[in-house]
Parts: sequence; structure tokens; C-alpha cells
Amino acid sequence: MKFALLIYSDESVAPMPETPEAQRVFDEYLGFTTGITERGISRGGEAFHDSGTATTVQVVDGEVVVTDAPAVDSRETLGGFYLIEVPDKAAAVAVAAELPGSRYGSVEVRRVWSWE
Repeated sequence: MKFALLIYSDESVAPMPETPEAQRVFDEYLGFTTGITERGISRGGEAFHDSGTATTVQVVDGEVVVTDAPAVDSRETLGGFYLIEVPDKAAAVAVAAELPGSRYGSVEVRRVWSWE
């Protein structure tokens, strides 16, 4: 089964780029990524720029409405995701608990719809 691990955190408390703390967090993510790749369960993933770069698009009564902001107003913002393939939800939750983001914010585990 495929699962998306959606990583949320509070950007206001994130370490400043190019600091030793930011490098430590980056190294933790690199280690996690290497680990799930070596285990053969990684199916991809990406990190996002900060939420200040987000644009939300809606069509309301046939008109396109563009808002320069994330779709959801929340303290925690979506910072990235991993796509994994594991036998079941319990395994996905176990992998999510290994993610550095589970210590700095929260990780939402979502099953990916299979179109096959």
C-alpha cells in the first residue's frame, strides 16, 4: 500500500537557514531519506518553500480567484512529503514516527488512492 507522509511544522520556530541547528535538522532528514531508500520503501518526496510562497486557486461561480496564501490558515504549515510503500497502515505509522518532522511538528499519514 502507498502512503503519503505529510510533514507539518510551525515555520515561526524553525531554525534559521545556514545555522548549525538547521544543518543538524537537514542531516536528520538526509539520514531518514537514505534509510527508507535503502529499505526499498521510498517512492519519492519533496520539500516545499515556506508558506509565504503559496498561492491558492479556486473557481467560484465560474470566476478564478487567486489568493497569495496557503489554502488553510493554520499555525502549522505543510512543509513537504514523502511517498512510501509498505504493507499496511501500522507500518506507515511506524515509518512516520521515524521522520524528524514527527519531533518538530506533526506528520499526517494518508493512504494514497490506487487507480490500478
